[in-house]
Amino acid sequence: SKQTGDWVILHEGSSQFVGYDQSEVDSTRILKYRQLIEKGKPVYQVVLEATPFYAEGGGQVGDTGTLWFGGEAIRVIDTVKENDLFIHLVERLPETSALRQPVKAVIDASRRQLIENNHSATHLLHAALRQVLGDHVHQKGSLVNEDYLRFDFSHFKKVEQEELDQIEQIVNRKIREDIRRGEDRNIPIEQAKEAGAMMLFGEKYGDTVRMITFDPGYSRELCGGCHVTAT
Repeated sequence: SKQTGDWVILHEGSSQFVGYDQSEVDSTRILKYRQLIEKGKPVYQVVLEATPFYAEGGGQVGDTGTLWFGGEAIRVIDTVKENDLFIHLVERLPETSALRQPVKAVIDASRRQLIENNHSATHLLHAALRQVLGDHVHQKGSLVNEDYLRFDFSHFKKVEQEELDQIEQIVNRKIREDIRRGEDRNIPIEQAKEAGAMMLFGEKYGDTVRMITFDPGYSRELCGGCHVTAT
């Protein structure tokens, strides 16, 4: 059972994600918060005006970290997205008087780095699969966390060991090439199509998109996730 309380609005404004460029925000503020009761325990959802916390999406897990209210640290145990809102899950709130004060938001940067490693590896793997098995291979799902990546794809038979070895060798070679990440933000979707970007079947894209490239001749995909600066 789950009970959701009403939002308590502290400030008017919109929520902005700045986590592609920053692992912390020195001074932001809480726009609103609400209480949830899950399995008999209270948890709180907090929306910040500016946040470095990536919200779960596109297979990538949500960031964890800390919100600092002066000298008081509140742990963020997960970050999710709801109607374009970046929602931080915390197990407790500070004193009511502190809720309107400036907040310092800091993600677990070492965890994020491991997640970025695995997310970029997902793109390298996708390209290698298509190179070895054929262009009919399409991503059907994925999970990217700090420990491993899981990649689901369509193929008409079991992948042979010889093919797996070949895929592994290609991905490792691309990692060692130390390819710089190409990133195009807010470009028209037609421009991304013309550039040959991979688009996931069934995924809803807006008029503008973000395109991640690791060598234009190897891997170019539409993606909202976090990636390493070089392979």
